[in-house]
Amino acid sequence: MKHSAFEDVMSGTRIARYLVASANDSRKAMTLYRKNLSLCQELFTVISCFEIALRNKIDRHYTAVFGNHWIRDSVQPGGIFDANPTRITKKVINTCLQRLSTYTHPKLLAEMDFGFWRYLFAQPQFFAAGQSLLQVFPAKPTSTPAIQYNHTYVFNQLGQINNLRNRIAHHEPTCFLVGQSVIGTTYARQHYNLILQLFQWMNIDEAALLYGLDHIVTVCNEIDAL
Repeated sequence: MKHSAFEDVMSGTRIARYLVASANDSRKAMTLYRKNLSLCQELFTVISCFEIALRNKIDRHYTAVFGNHWIRDSVQPGGIFDANPTRITKKVINTCLQRLSTYTHPKLLAEMDFGFWRYLFAQPQFFAAGQSLLQVFPAKPTSTPAIQYNHTYVFNQLGQINNLRNRIAHHEPTCFLVGQSVIGTTYARQHYNLILQLFQWMNIDEAALLYGLDHIVTVCNEIDAL
């Protein structure tokens, strides 16, 4: 496809940053745009696997603590999230319950998004549920005076992954240095390494899990070589 046609489809405003990063080389800019799409696809695949793994770890933990219907039960009168400090979580759960034509725990589980699982590590939700959720990360490092690997730390780390997920969902680039129109995959690599680290904290063999699915380093290297 000629650059003019490509720009007409994708919009000049969107392509402009790629042109700047490519020193106005239109062919290179189109290649960079396509490589960025490939990187976003690769990242989203890994994020999706991570989200499912985290969700299942949390579900198994709270099922053991609160029972087979812990999400539904948490918003019932006297439930763990039936309180003002966790009212937003209660609202999210009730909204998801209302969307279900027929309730089952697996169906409700599938309705909850990444933000829901992240916010279970926020202070109100973490304390309301008994402060035990860090057990889903059995290989988490021991806290030190310099770094507290507590629920707030995990909450903030998950926030970074959620931000990346949202960038990809909103078609934002991941192939530039942060805040610059300069080719660089540092941002993507850092978040990828964070996901791998959290897999390891959950005692999940991420290399085996992602075998045949994960080509992030390869695509990053191709982008950095442009």
